[in-house]
Amino acid sequence: MLTNYLITGGAGFIGSHLVRRLVAQGVVVRVVDNLSTGQLDRLEDMKGSIEFVEGDVSDDRVSDEVVKGVQYVFHQAAIPSVQRSVRDPIATNRANVTATLNLLESCRRAGVHRFVYAASSSAYGDTEVLPKVESMCPNPLSPYALQKLVGEHYCKLYYELYGLETVCLRYFNVFGPNQDPHSEYSAVIPKFISGLLAKEPITVYGDGEQSRDFTYVDNVVEANLLAMRAEGDAAGKVYNVGCGERISLNNLIRLLECILNVNATVNYAKMRSGDVRHSLADITLACRFLGYTPEIRAEEGLRRTVEAMVAATH
Repeated sequence: MLTNYLITGGAGFIGSHLVRRLVAQGVVVRVVDNLSTGQLDRLEDMKGSIEFVEGDVSDDRVSDEVVKGVQYVFHQAAIPSVQRSVRDPIATNRANVTATLNLLESCRRAGVHRFVYAASSSAYGDTEVLPKVESMCPNPLSPYALQKLVGEHYCKLYYELYGLETVCLRYFNVFGPNQDPHSEYSAVIPKFISGLLAKEPITVYGDGEQSRDFTYVDNVVEANLLAMRAEGDAAGKVYNVGCGERISLNNLIRLLECILNVNATVNYAKMRSGDVRHSLADITLACRFLGYTPEIRAEEGLRRTVEAMVAATH
């Protein structure tokens, strides 16, 4: 049977949710992941329904192999950590830039129809203007942000020079079930929930008044599927994928306290290099060209995430 869909980084947090949605639709899915940050247990209940390749698409031989027979590529593979990129810009550049360029070139040669790229809102940097609009001048503050922005530019060039249809989605602070709370580089929401469940102090870098457009993972999965099938002038563009609402970290903690019925002990520490102060998405373009509407707001997403993490501990 023809494998129509390739998901890179499919054993990762967002990638595995995307795999699950496609498998539920009955399509044939190939997953490639080097398992450096991905976890096979995220795919355990689907292993009979997918083709899994353990490999690194920063190796051009691997990227050439995994795109064979594929029409649609969701490129989720990355090392998605600002702090790790600050510590190790060379390795993260290989994972975030070299891998993207290799994959685009393999897709061009293989005649892939469309390539959807997981970009990042970190490209905007710490500009005071809110909300963030795609036409704003990027101002990356970390190697990770720069690397993801370079990937966007390669996508645009491959569309304009070679006709490979590319769509870039700038994710805003994605969260949800199966996000690893234990890594040093984990996102803040699973770390906070894990700490509160364990009745341990949680750490906030800064005064807690920094804010984010927290986006539940199901919204991001839907945006990817819409981006893959959108017609008209959708290709060749960059789109924000968020909720269009922002929550401070202090308010986030208060929401989690209510959901979990606990009192948090919060330790405030020095703000980390590369972090931005405020982030908020303008989602007008995604609504217009992709038909995107965030169905699950942040508070409902937090409830679902807490339920999943509580269930996983029993």
